[in-house]
Amino acid sequence: MTASADAAVAAPAGTVLVLEVDADGVQIYACEAKDGAFAWVFKAPEAALFDATGREIGTHFAGPTWKLGDGSAVQGEIVARADAPQHGAIPWLLLRAKNASGSGTLGDIAFIRRIATQGGVAPAAGCDAAHAGTTARMRYSARYQFIAALTARAGA
Repeated sequence: MTASADAAVAAPAGTVLVLEVDADGVQIYACEAKDGAFAWVFKAPEAALFDATGREIGTHFAGPTWKLGDGSAVQGEIVARADAPQHGAIPWLLLRAKNASGSGTLGDIAFIRRIATQGGVAPAAGCDAAHAGTTARMRYSARYQFIAALTARAGA
């Protein structure tokens, strides 16, 4: 981790790390006409989430949304981003939880961090009029940290 990227997406004071998982999957892009040209446009992630022992415990999909096997889920919205330290990797992010559901682990999450990314960037070429409407599934991995406000965890 680089200090500048890590600091740029740091969780606010008064929060506590609840869960850390590794994701393995794809970032999905579509070739679309945009401003008189064609470009790859991000559509959605599709990934499996693994705990520290390597056991699959959930999924990550459009929204962006994370859902665990315990029935809890959280959707996020980006509040900060930083270029990934590794060339060719999607940015690191800090997301604010906007919809959390279920009484499981993700039920009281306030923030989600995406760090340690590898891969996942849009293709460098191949998007033109002949390929309009096609999709590209670009392999990526990342670490997601689920963070709660200290006050939310006090009663837990």
